[in-house]
Amino acid sequence: MNVQEVEIVLYGAETLCPSCVNLPSSKETYEWLEAAIARKFPSQPFKMTYVDIHQPAGENDKVDFAKKVIEEDMFYPVVVIKEKVVGEGNPRLKTIFAELEKYGYQAI
Repeated sequence: MNVQEVEIVLYGAETLCPSCVNLPSSKETYEWLEAAIARKFPSQPFKMTYVDIHQPAGENDKVDFAKKVIEEDMFYPVVVIKEKVVGEGNPRLKTIFAELEKYGYQAI
């Protein structure tokens, strides 16, 4: 199995998105997503990164995208894989899994 390790970046905030009142927090979504991916694709490497949109740190591209989330009033959390937005507000596992499969991930 030839899997290219993919970084999944979740952009979120401590406070809930105004339009996402009944949804889990960004941190809860991050933990849920990390566990779901590990269950779906066991023993296949991936990297999860959380970026706080109000206090972004790290690489310039992540800081710039965090600013974009605020400036464009995107629904957060926003899930990004290889610079492609694959989830916004209430990310869907089916969409995220399909994107990972494009990089060689296989459900076991």
